[in-house]
Amino acid sequence: MTSSRSFTLFVAVFLAACGGKLPTVVVPPAAGVTAPHALVVTAHPEATRIGVAVLRAGGSAADAAVAVQFALAVCLPVAGNIGGGGFVVYRQTDGAAGALDFRETAPAAASRDMYLDPATGNLVAGASTEGVRSAGVPGTVAGMVALHQKLGKLPWAALVEPAVQLARRGVALTPKEATMLTANGPSLRRLNPDHLPYLLRDAEGTQWRTGDTLKLPVLAQTLARIRDQQEVGFYQGPTAEAIVRTMESRGGLITRADLLAYRPVWREVLRGRYRDLNVLTMPPPSSGGVALLQLLTLLERFDLRKLGFQTPAAVHRIGEAERRVYADRATWLGDPAFTLVPVQNLLDTAYLRRRWATFRPDTITPSARVSAGSFERNDQRKPTHESDQTTHYSIVDAAGNAIACTTTLNGAYGSKVVVKDAGFLLNNEMDDFSSKAGVPNSYGVTGGKANEIQPGKRMLSSMTPTILERNGRLWAVVGSPGGSTIITSVLQTILNITDYGLTMQQAVNAARFHHQWLPADQIRVEKGALPGYTRTQLGRLGWKVVEGAPIGRVDAIRVRADGTLEAGADPRGDDAAAGF
Repeated sequence: MTSSRSFTLFVAVFLAACGGKLPTVVVPPAAGVTAPHALVVTAHPEATRIGVAVLRAGGSAADAAVAVQFALAVCLPVAGNIGGGGFVVYRQTDGAAGALDFRETAPAAASRDMYLDPATGNLVAGASTEGVRSAGVPGTVAGMVALHQKLGKLPWAALVEPAVQLARRGVALTPKEATMLTANGPSLRRLNPDHLPYLLRDAEGTQWRTGDTLKLPVLAQTLARIRDQQEVGFYQGPTAEAIVRTMESRGGLITRADLLAYRPVWREVLRGRYRDLNVLTMPPPSSGGVALLQLLTLLERFDLRKLGFQTPAAVHRIGEAERRVYADRATWLGDPAFTLVPVQNLLDTAYLRRRWATFRPDTITPSARVSAGSFERNDQRKPTHESDQTTHYSIVDAAGNAIACTTTLNGAYGSKVVVKDAGFLLNNEMDDFSSKAGVPNSYGVTGGKANEIQPGKRMLSSMTPTILERNGRLWAVVGSPGGSTIITSVLQTILNITDYGLTMQQAVNAARFHHQWLPADQIRVEKGALPGYTRTQLGRLGWKVVEGAPIGRVDAIRVRADGTLEAGADPRGDDAAAGF
């Protein structure tokens, strides 16, 4: 196995000396981690280490995923979880594939207007984003049990035990982790008034420092119950009682009945094509899979390699495709158990050709003139907010089985409520619903009826775990956190390895850009994305280019022509890859 990770490796673009010529791509060499047999890529070195150990012991990709999930609940508290939920897309070595939905659900006591001021009808600031009332019923533990029962090989207890030991021993904080914990300290203190949560260094509010050890003894006890009793150790008994006490003492909604009623759902994987690739991705209640397949279909007509990497022509076409797809997403996507989601209509090539008929190569199509395509109704809804504090891991085992898993608490540290006597964070996924149709929430964006709050409903998500096949064989495993930017992060990574011929690590490292219909006519870019020439030309087409924070944190694997595995671990975080 070889390893060479560059934290400064972004694709460099240089302008031609003569006017009128398009930029030429200069791609520096980038060697990610490679391995001949098996590979794990996660958002934290400890989780990666544990995942590889499981594979070395003869575990399957699903076994490693279970071990990684519980390890991330310890070493990556900002997003790793047992109090949240997520999605899995899997592919077995024989080609069998499927999807597991362990997304959170709204409690039975939840209601459409629960975050509105009854006197004014206005949204109450922060009501859906922090505190116990922002939490949906967690799905992670039930999801991992279901995954293990279907695809696991090793004993369940052996997969959870490494996380138990990690919680007892503690985790040395990286600079990013120390900074994030310190910054969120005041909120964690305010939202946990009856106890000192483990994420605070002490009662005096001392700041965390790089290298400090974060020990989690109470979480270790909770994980031990899950180790010994599987889902019963979470949804019943002491852990469930601790959740209910936390809810009852602070006016929350989750009850014993909600916990007992939670079930993950196995779904048919969503399938599509891009050039010579088969694309396996997540169906609703994820919007990500549908949106990704729409984008790939719209862009397949263009020779992106000939247009060039991050050139005005390429970015304009990608942005215009995103504009139309995100308008569809805002109107049509939701929980299929509660609303009609016209997946086949949205993916129909004739429909997408009609969506593209208004495209002009010399100017933008203003977002004000773009609405969702029409089937039976058109609510003209606008996108709902999603936080970007999510995490993704990609795994391929020695037999060639693959797992793509994206999991989340939603916001940074979720609701920021730590369950007393259980030591884990609850999600704030209820904010992923539309709190009031047609009215901006606290983030200035609005939502619609298909994603309104209903008891037992799963909130819409952009999580897009994806697996690619070429010639009937596994070719790549891709996914990312990033809220609404997940879809475009996954898209650009796929384009980078297919159309632009980058290595997986180069594809992950390359600076990204994002458009989502609204804010209107705006392309958000990372520092280093889009050279000056491209930005100037986009401005002339009518685009507003806004430079901002990093976009996504892709962790991905590709199978090279010689059969070896090649990782892309995102340098935007503490992500790490390892294998054998």
